[in-house]
Amino acid sequence: MDAIAGIPYVYVTRGALAESVHALVACAADASGTVALSYGDIDAPIYLRSAAKPFIAAAVMASRANERFGFDEREIAVMAASHNGEPEHVAAVASILAKIGLDEGSLRCGAHAPAYEPAAAALAASGAKPSALHNNCSGKHAGILALCRARGYDRATYLDLDHPAQQEILALCGRLLGEDPSRMPMGTDGCGIPVFATSMRSAARAFARFATLDEVDDADAIALELVRYAIAAEPFYIGGTGRFDSALPQATRGRIIGKAGAEGVHADALLDQGLGLALKIVDGTRRAVPPATMALLRELGGVEPSARASLDGFATTDVTNVAGLVVGTIRAGAPDTITVGSAS
Repeated sequence: MDAIAGIPYVYVTRGALAESVHALVACAADASGTVALSYGDIDAPIYLRSAAKPFIAAAVMASRANERFGFDEREIAVMAASHNGEPEHVAAVASILAKIGLDEGSLRCGAHAPAYEPAAAALAASGAKPSALHNNCSGKHAGILALCRARGYDRATYLDLDHPAQQEILALCGRLLGEDPSRMPMGTDGCGIPVFATSMRSAARAFARFATLDEVDDADAIALELVRYAIAAEPFYIGGTGRFDSALPQATRGRIIGKAGAEGVHADALLDQGLGLALKIVDGTRRAVPPATMALLRELGGVEPSARASLDGFATTDVTNVAGLVVGTIRAGAPDTITVGSAS
């Protein structure tokens, strides 16, 4: 293991003891693929899951759907989001659909309750049932439907791997990753769209290209910049209340754009450093992602002192009991700083 930053684990403590440990795989690289930091096997294929959503939104922009339908920054940001299902998110997705002449019946992501508990409680109290608009991936699906409308593609089959919209998305992702999409392992995401696997090395390079717009053609650069600007301008719409992905660009004034993926994935574009960072918590545990990301960003010099205070709550998170009392912490560390069963 190449432990350049010295932080290959996230520890969960209870009292004075480390109770659980989460290992990570991570890579930081520049747009040409030169590695600045690595842990574990950075060439093993890993599904990026929703961490790839900014690139999916960029494919929508590349179709010139934005020019045709006049999407605003909130709508573009929610296309790249795994959102909370708060009323603002639902309204933004509904607005996308209205602009392209469709409604929520066209979404094939399925329905679930809002991820943000107060929003879910308010919806239940109103007597309304969750719809596909509340699905955390509804913005992405609305964006893909916009791509279909801009190109004249069949929208009923937009989830199929061989659908031309999905092939456009994969082609753009392949260009950013520096990989042949036809050779990437494929699966099906939780919301039904095709999902690809790539290495942490390639993912870091892709997010460095997102950060710098280097080593991409002009059309891709324009599309990526539209997405990057929208997330920086409207960070609430990439996640929502209390979400790390919203707090990060807000605190850094858009100098770091990050996106989580299911099963412990996170990827970040570091604009000031010209780097991309990609990580995967090996056991897929979500709780370890913000502390791990924050520790690696600090090692890379990506978080300015002025931004640290507002992000400290993500760097070390509290473990609470049912009564709300703090009984431990979740934080990143090197193996010589804390071990299971030892005092912190």
